[in-house]
Amino acid sequence: MSYLVKIDSDESLREGINEAVKVISEGGVVAFPTESFYGLGVDATNPHAIKRLFRIKKRDPDLPILILISSLRRLPKYVTSIPPGAKRIGKEFWPGGLTMIFQSSPVLPSVLTAGKGKVGIRVSSHTLANALSRALDVPITGTSANISRRPPCIMADQVVEFLGDDLDLILDGGITEGRYSSTILDVTVDPPLILREGIIKTDEILKSGIYRKIINPA
Repeated sequence: MSYLVKIDSDESLREGINEAVKVISEGGVVAFPTESFYGLGVDATNPHAIKRLFRIKKRDPDLPILILISSLRRLPKYVTSIPPGAKRIGKEFWPGGLTMIFQSSPVLPSVLTAGKGKVGIRVSSHTLANALSRALDVPITGTSANISRRPPCIMADQVVEFLGDDLDLILDGGITEGRYSSTILDVTVDPPLILREGIIKTDEILKSGIYRKIINPA
């Protein structure tokens, strides 16, 4: 059974973050709340930790896993290039519920990107998730805390029920918003392509004036 830390004060937040940093640095798996659902975090530069994450989720190895970084300033380390529009989009919508797809840098292992050479990246707007990202020198995975193809969890109790035996630490930050997943925008193509519409709507991105056109197959 995993260790659970209830985050209900500044002191417990510090305790939880410190414990999570230790666990992730040692190759472990941590569940934590995000602006949408609970996520599962491992060191996104550690292939062994990522493989364990795939096993826990029973996830198809052909499906890449997105990562969380602490700020837009950290982005250049993990991608090969940043299109001008994407940088402006990051300034407009990060932190927030927008995941952008970039060409991945060699820093990130191929198991993370499923050998596709692309990676989804987000800066979380959730206080706890962002604090965890800032406390680490590496990006962390932000995939949902669930068995693949099953509903994601919005409460720590659900994480315990479905995944508790397989995790090292659960940070209980209460109930998450849980209505929508992050929006996924592929900025490696022009015009950019909406792969999943979620928290941030296509119209919101267009209203920013950064892109004249966005492809949304839906």
